[in-house]
Amino acid sequence: MPEKAKIAVFISGKGTNMAALLYASRLPGSPYEIVLVASNNPAAEGLALARSEGVETFALAHRGMTREDHDAAMEAAAKKAGAQVIALAGYMRILSPGFVRRWSGRMLNIHPSLLPKYPGLDTHARAIAAGDSHAGATVHLVTEELDSGETLGQIAVAIHANETPDSLAERVGIAEHQLYPRVLADFVSRESDPQWLLQRVTELALALPETHERTSHGSPGFRVGSEKTGKFFAYFADQHHGTPHISLLVKCDSMDELEGLVEAQPHAYHKPAYYGASGWIGIILNRQGVDWDNVADWLQRSWRQVAPSRLTRLLDAADAF
Repeated sequence: MPEKAKIAVFISGKGTNMAALLYASRLPGSPYEIVLVASNNPAAEGLALARSEGVETFALAHRGMTREDHDAAMEAAAKKAGAQVIALAGYMRILSPGFVRRWSGRMLNIHPSLLPKYPGLDTHARAIAAGDSHAGATVHLVTEELDSGETLGQIAVAIHANETPDSLAERVGIAEHQLYPRVLADFVSRESDPQWLLQRVTELALALPETHERTSHGSPGFRVGSEKTGKFFAYFADQHHGTPHISLLVKCDSMDELEGLVEAQPHAYHKPAYYGASGWIGIILNRQGVDWDNVADWLQRSWRQVAPSRLTRLLDAADAF
């Protein structure tokens, strides 16, 4: 079974969503574990619950601190605990842009509305006032714009006649406790899902000029140039020749570079069967913490090795802007 993803949960109060995540993490087959519960409120009830369950906690009041300094302290605690993903669960703080950027694609939040409807506060009252038939909850990635990141999952909750914000909030809370653990599990598992990994690679590869897909020996491949004369610059290999790796194969500048990377970073690179002898390196994708910016850079490097010079000049001109 793959190593479980390590999650830090940030809370400010009772921690009911944190508790849902924690207890779900202890069910058989869960792909994640909670390694830290942290709060900006040392009196938060959720901290006591976490401690009673043997989970490490961290608390630091934000009063008297700059937003950046407080975020840095929370982040340091998460890193010390080994967290790979942060789950915000009733964390009532606006995060600093730098903190959000550093955890881009690795920080989730749950919001009590069917986003993009009703970002911010008073979501239940706003849904009732608008005459909506349903309210609900959304789990999304955190971005610098409030409640605007990619939606990872939603659940709808019917609005009853004579509904009040409190009565609606109670049922939405129950729904949240079902939604968040499921979405978090799916999110951390997708890093070992061949279809999701292929989708990411395809998006990056086809973003380069004049590229197209073509299968080669049963594996998805990516070429630059025309359908007739194009050349391969990348392959997607799913456990190629019996390896445990799902990997992106790209061209190295030299065999010395290939051998050096594989020796220095065996968790990230491997020498693929057959292709490795020709200077192709395997970037291992089915692991935690893949740097997708680095993957994009490798694709561009490999593309440049086989692309016609007119295309490389075109890309250089675009990069200059």
